[in-house]
Amino acid sequence: MPIAARPTMRPSRGFTLIELMIAMVVIAILAAVAFPSFMDSIRKGRRSEAFSALSSIQQAQERWRANNAAYASNLSASAPTGLNIPATTAGGYYTLSLANVTATGYQAVATPVAGKSQVKDGTCAKLGVQMNGGTVTYAANTSAGALAYANTSACWSR
Repeated sequence: MPIAARPTMRPSRGFTLIELMIAMVVIAILAAVAFPSFMDSIRKGRRSEAFSALSSIQQAQERWRANNAAYASNLSASAPTGLNIPATTAGGYYTLSLANVTATGYQAVATPVAGKSQVKDGTCAKLGVQMNGGTVTYAANTSAGALAYANTSACWSR
C-alpha cells in the first residue's frame, strides 16, 4: 500500500499580531522615557538664546554708559534714547526687559514667552543679569517665580 503524500507546510512569513503588539508596547515605553529627556535637552539648548540676548544688553549698556552719566532705561527705543534691542529674542522664546536702572547699575531679565516650551524649564525658565556698582551677578528664577541671585550654577554653567 502506497504511503499517502503529506501536504508540505510552507514556512510562515511576517509577524503575528501578538509579536507586533509587543514591539509596539516596547517602542511606546522607550518613547515615554526618552521624550521628556529629549525636551529637557532642547530647553537647555534654547537657553543660549537668552544668554546671548542678555549678553547683548550688557554690551549695549556698557557702550551707553561710556557716553552717558547713567545706564539706559529704554531697551527697544532707537538711539539716542535707547539701546535699540528688540524686546523679544530672535527665536521668540523670551521677552527681554530692563529694571532698577540707576547711574551705577541695572537688571536685565529674560522671561519665557507664555505658551512656549521654555516656560517648563523649571528654575532656569527666567534668567537675569544684574550690574551693581561694577559687579555682575547672574540670576535664575525660584519656585515662586522671583529671581534669585545666588546658586545659579545649574542654569549659568560656564
